[in-house]
Amino acid sequence: MKTIEKFTNFIGEKVSYLIPVMTAMMVVVIISRYFFGIGRTGMQELVMYFHAMVFLGCAGFVFNKDDHVRVDIYYRDSSKKYKKFINLICGVIFLLPVVIFIAFYSFNLIVMAWSIKEISTEAGGLPFVYIQKSLILLFPLTLALAFCNFILKKPWK
Repeated sequence: MKTIEKFTNFIGEKVSYLIPVMTAMMVVVIISRYFFGIGRTGMQELVMYFHAMVFLGCAGFVFNKDDHVRVDIYYRDSSKKYKKFINLICGVIFLLPVVIFIAFYSFNLIVMAWSIKEISTEAGGLPFVYIQKSLILLFPLTLALAFCNFILKKPWK
């Protein structure tokens, strides 16, 4: 149980370090374009890759911390036991099917991208789109692990 939590937290923490890097890179792209008239397509795409890594890699981390976005109008004043029970039921009904769906349907896309070594369609873009597409699997992986960790904590007790 602790190993799963440590693993998802490790991924989330390390990937979150990309946020200031991503911000600095975007500032460089903006300054280059609007002050010097120089396009930085490769750097702009790298910012998108980092954004994907942050969003997809931090999903399980945020779930572990119970800081994920949700509308808790109905249960915000409820007991912790009731909240854990609702999270368990909703996780089984909604989270697991979405995780399985994304993992299943993204797998062929990733295999195809790797088989043709997909590159950017933009002039000056990055030549490794297939690596970015592989990041899609971070989302179901980290969320599934975080939900398994949640279940191992026995929320029904």
